[in-house]
This record gives sequence, C-alpha cells and structure tokens, in this order.
Amino acid sequence: MNIMDFNVKKLAADAGTFLSRAVQFTEEKLGQAEKTELDAHLENLLGKAECTKLWTEKIMKQTEVLLQPNPNARIEEFVYEKLDRKAPSRMNNPELLGQYMIDAGNEFGPGTAYGNALIKCGETQKRIGTADRELIQTSAINFLTPLRNFIEGDYKTITKERKLLQNKRLDLDAAKTRLKKAKVAEARAASEQEVRITQSEFDRQAEITRLLLEGISSTHAHHLRCLNDFVEAQMTYYAQCYQYMLDLQKQLGSFPSTFLSNNNQSSSTPVQSVSAPSVLASASASLPSVSNSIVTSGTSELKSSSGSRKARVLYDYDAANSSELSLLADEVITVYSIPGMDSDWLMGERGNQKGKVPITYLELLN
Repeated sequence: MNIMDFNVKKLAADAGTFLSRAVQFTEEKLGQAEKTELDAHLENLLGKAECTKLWTEKIMKQTEVLLQPNPNARIEEFVYEKLDRKAPSRMNNPELLGQYMIDAGNEFGPGTAYGNALIKCGETQKRIGTADRELIQTSAINFLTPLRNFIEGDYKTITKERKLLQNKRLDLDAAKTRLKKAKVAEARAASEQEVRITQSEFDRQAEITRLLLEGISSTHAHHLRCLNDFVEAQMTYYAQCYQYMLDLQKQLGSFPSTFLSNNNQSSSTPVQSVSAPSVLASASASLPSVSNSIVTSGTSELKSSSGSRKARVLYDYDAANSSELSLLADEVITVYSIPGMDSDWLMGERGNQKGKVPITYLELLN
C-alpha cells in the first residue's frame, strides 16, 4: 500500500512538473513570460552541432547513392543490415556487362577479331567490377560507418541532453514566475528556495551540454581523417580503372587495322587508335602509383649508362607480340636500355626470357 501511495505521489508530481513546463512554454510563445537565454558560446555550439548533423546526413546519403546508384539495392542492404544478416552476393553492373561480353565473344568465336575483342573487354569490365566492390567496402568501413555512428550515437546523446537542458530552463523560468507572483512572505521564501535549486540544476545541465557540444570539434577532426581515407580509396579505384583501360587499349591497339574498321567504312579506312606506348607515356605523370622520379631521373640514368638495373613490376602486362616480355605484378626483373630504343620502353630479362617492357609498368630499384 505504501508503494502504491509513493507511485501515485510520484505520478502526480511528474504531472505537475509537466503541466508547469507546458504553461511556461505557452506563455513564452505568447510573450507573457520571460525566458532565460542561453549564453552566446552555448548558442554557437548548438548551431555548430545542428549544422554538423545536417551536412553529415546529406553527405552520408549522397555517398551511399554514389556507391550504390540502385535504390532497390540500397533498401535491400538496409533491411539485411537491420536484420544483422549478410546480403546475398550478386554481380554488380560492370561484372554483369563483362560476363555478357565474354559469353558473346565465346559465342562469336574467340578466334575471330570481334569475339576476341569482346572477351578482352569483358575481362577488363570484370576487373573494374572487382575494384568497384573494393571501393564500396573500403568506403563503407572508413567513411560511411563513422558518419553514421555520429548521427546514431553522439548526436542522439547531444539531442537528449539538449532536451533535458530545455526542461531545466523551463523549470527555472517557471520558478522565477512563481517568485514574482508570490505575495506572502512564507510563499516567497519557498519560491526563492525553488529558484536557487532550479538555477543550480540548470547551470549543471548547461555545463554537461556544453562539454558534449565542444566535442563537435573532435568530431570534425575525426571526420577529416575519414574523408582522407575516402579520397584515397577513390584515388586507388580510379587509378586501377585507368590502368585497366590502358592495358585494354594496348591489347585492342595490337589488332590489325582492318579489324578495327567500322562496319560503315571500308577496310582501307581504319578507325584511329592511340598507340599504347604513347598513352602509357602520357599517363605516367597522372598515375599516382608511378612516381615521377621513376619515369625521369632513374630512367635517364639507365639509358645514359650501359649497365642494367633491377626493377619491380607494378602491374600485370600481357605481351602484344613476340618482341615484348609479359610481366606479373610484384616480380623483379633485370632491365637495361639499348641504343635507338623508344624512350617509353626498356629491355627486360627474366631468366632465359627477354623482350621489351613499358617503363610505366616498372619501379626501378636501387
């Protein structure tokens, strides 16, 4: 019975507090009651937190659209994530296109020029699809997850404490209003005591909220590191795609010109193609994985001397003809220059095998 009485009294007290806050809030809106203003520093922190939350949500959602343009796929991933289950693995668009090209090439005949080209294009598209998966996975872990953690964790805590601060302010202002209306000395003394208590609780909650809000600067610093990780992931992805297409262009450029002619053109008027060596040379400056010192100073020294150097292979390379040497990424070969050789190429040796190799595929070792 005592417990029931206590619960009833607590319920009545809570209802009274809620009603007091509602009355104070309404009177403030109507201009019939004074309102305690937060200090300028706290207001600025609140504005910074709201701005951070707003733009973090927008950036996060648009990044998800960039990484996964298909809205149905995004919804499916969201549902599986909420169910704590792994979404079924499916081919992405580049992989699906690549598979269609490979199937078509095999249907037309790998021995035909068109069929062979389709197979090579399909293999490249599938490699791009794999790189796309790696970009999505890396970006989700290093960029999207920290942003989501802020929205669903830190900012929710800030919102909770901010709402509590608002309630404490309403309690304080309601107590001040009752103090102004108090006429009897005894009622006035009780009201003054209530104002001191509510003022203390308000000041304490304001300090808690301020400390939380000052953490937004640390959040910005953390998100900056995450942004750098996202940029690096994109840089790696686009560099990989660029390299894959350079390799493909070289392979397609090695076909006889009569096979590259358009259906509406005669075989004597081939489609213009840029030779792979010239494309590789022009790309060397922009590929992040190939340092300028490798292409300039190291190569110049090698070409001016009659000696040889060891070089590490950066990417797989398929020889276009018998004069070239096929390469595997990360293997180490011996390279040297011979008089009259194109500036974009070196001679490479691996055991008893030797042939021309493109400079941009190499990292010269000391």
